[in-house]
Amino acid sequence: MRYVSKTILKQVYKKREPWVHKGQFGRLAVIAGSKIHTGSPIFVGMSAYRAGCDLVYMTGPQRAMDVAANYSPSLITKPLEGDYLEEKHVDKVLSFIENSKATAVVIGPGLWRIDKTRKAINMIVERIDLPMVIDADAIRSVTAIKDKLKNKKLLIIPHANEFLELTGKQVSENIKDRINTARKEAYDLNCGKDNTCPLYPSITIALKGNVDVISNGKEIVLNDTGVPTLTKGGCGDTLTGIAGALLARKIGTFTAGCVATYINGKAGELASKKYGEGVLPTDLIEEIPNVIKGG
Repeated sequence: MRYVSKTILKQVYKKREPWVHKGQFGRLAVIAGSKIHTGSPIFVGMSAYRAGCDLVYMTGPQRAMDVAANYSPSLITKPLEGDYLEEKHVDKVLSFIENSKATAVVIGPGLWRIDKTRKAINMIVERIDLPMVIDADAIRSVTAIKDKLKNKKLLIIPHANEFLELTGKQVSENIKDRINTARKEAYDLNCGKDNTCPLYPSITIALKGNVDVISNGKEIVLNDTGVPTLTKGGCGDTLTGIAGALLARKIGTFTAGCVATYINGKAGELASKKYGEGVLPTDLIEEIPNVIKGG
């Protein structure tokens, strides 16, 4: 079985030409946050910047966006009225994505699991044709529209419980079980009920765990970077931000899944060497450039 190694970083982070310009290395739109869950958008946005994205545009409920704007002037925010994403926000969100000239989208972190938010998430996902990272609460939502995901460019990043809600399949800690199940479910998403499979599958599942399993139903790669101290809330959001940055740079979903899991895990290793049990997602974010530089 093939594992991700640092050599894969050279496929993404090549020497830049002198006459590059702002936006050439990605414009990422992030739909995240709620009244209570204000940290997720920040972790996503800042990790995307540290992974090389040029511009990060974020939209979500008012308080989450105000907290993000106060955290860093680098984060471009559009607040939505209310405490949660709702159907009434959908057109505003889609206009925001279009006006920002986004090259990829992240949706899910911190949005929460109430019915009105799930409905809004699914309406947005159905109407977006850009490459997307589907994470957290968006994974739980799109279970209702799985038959409408085929041919979309999606990188879905579930932990075991989210994977269960998405697929109905409970995975154990046995790595062979995880490999077989992740591959089968990625195959089903790409090939649909009619079992007509694309030559180049556009949907990738990156099943998180002690060993990450990345598969598009055709290819499968494992990632073993990371440490047990990365159980802190937000360390999944950093992975999502890195993945979003890669999609925004027009990296394919499968390669992006491999690179993102490697970077996030390795950055976590570096941060944990310094802070041990006290490591925070913000510590991990600061190590992302060191991982990229070391590649």
